[in-house]
Amino acid sequence: MSQARRKDETPVYDLVGVGFGPSNLALAIAVTEHNAATNDTVTAHFLERQERFGWHRGMLIDDATMQVSFLKDLVTLRNPASEFSFLSYLHAQGRLVDFVNHKNLFPLRVEFHDYFEWAAARVDDMVSYSHEVVAVRPVLDGGAVAYFDVESATGETYRARNLVLATGLRPYLPEGVTPSDRVWHNRDLLHRIHNVDPDMARRFVVVGAGQSAAEVTAFLHERFPRAEVCSVFSRFGYSPSDDSAFANRIFDPESVDRFYSAPEDVKRRIMDYHANTNYSVVDLELIDDLYRRLYREKVLGIERLRIFNVCRAVKADETGDGVRVTIESLANGERSALDADIVVYSTGYRPDDQPVLLGELAGYCRRDEQGRLCVERDYRVGTGSEVAGGIYLQGGGTEHTHGITSSLLSNNAMRSAEILRSVLDRRASGGDTRPAAEYAVSGRSV
Repeated sequence: MSQARRKDETPVYDLVGVGFGPSNLALAIAVTEHNAATNDTVTAHFLERQERFGWHRGMLIDDATMQVSFLKDLVTLRNPASEFSFLSYLHAQGRLVDFVNHKNLFPLRVEFHDYFEWAAARVDDMVSYSHEVVAVRPVLDGGAVAYFDVESATGETYRARNLVLATGLRPYLPEGVTPSDRVWHNRDLLHRIHNVDPDMARRFVVVGAGQSAAEVTAFLHERFPRAEVCSVFSRFGYSPSDDSAFANRIFDPESVDRFYSAPEDVKRRIMDYHANTNYSVVDLELIDDLYRRLYREKVLGIERLRIFNVCRAVKADETGDGVRVTIESLANGERSALDADIVVYSTGYRPDDQPVLLGELAGYCRRDEQGRLCVERDYRVGTGSEVAGGIYLQGGGTEHTHGITSSLLSNNAMRSAEILRSVLDRRASGGDTRPAAEYAVSGRSV
């Protein structure tokens, strides 16, 4: 176990956040507004490996829209009067009246990203960019874990009473698929597409059946009018997302309570019932648009958009001047080959492996019978009594306990409020009560 070194130069923060995407951005705003309204100050700092704020930049396609209402922004469900709301952003940009006239609940994704950047710039004094966290270590006081030391690749250490992990989701590629200059995950689409010559590209293959796969298919079909775009997925067709009013109740803040308290078998059934609100589903408008394109090309006799349904991509072998994708029919097992310039895998994301980042701290964390981290209702990882502070998860790693909203924007504002309230309540209930910015005692270990 690591022993505390002399830290007289290192301030102790009430919380240190690892990662600064929308989840921890919402938390930073909640802390800022709390501090402005009370003398019960919370000190916080956030570490982000990117050079600046960015959220799925590789998929900011010009005409792609959000799948959640603008009212589910960083703050509104927590504080409708907040100066950090999307409406406040629109007012600051001089577009509020124009947006109202647009009569649309779902902004362009590029616009919502600009809103995130606008909000992040207003709390940038709380963030250190280009700071990748390489280790989290327990600071011991006898046999107890008094603090957490968060170490960055730059060699700096940030000491925290509470740790908030929001490292997001990592792109998933099927087993055996290695990314390269010609094999991409869709997260890199806009970062790489400018290297493709529109006059030379002849065929693209898109693997996947969800919203991102459909967006990539439509984007490539429009951007490369001389190229063929082949969409490969195991279903008969793209499945529409269920965004009806009753189904959307699964994203309500109160639904987290009901899911959390439900028995394990009920949780599994709820996830199965409502998977079509989020997973491997596509907006109906986009499905209709792709079908219109497909039918129009059949009428014209020039079929550039090809759908390989009830199929799977078995492998993708680079050939020097392209990629040979082997397609297998799930109906009869027959295989065929597609020679493509680029293959884009829109195969989703998986949560980061939190225990790896936690390092030595992982040994203090409780797990359930399936080996998953036990997570309390306030998003705090269950630990032994020897751990004084809280280790909180947001933006991933809590779906098995908190439901489908755990990594989505829908409940972002309320989730951050609950984490902040937990930090405050635990401090008030007899935890470490020293001032948050007090320095470690000079000349001795903590």
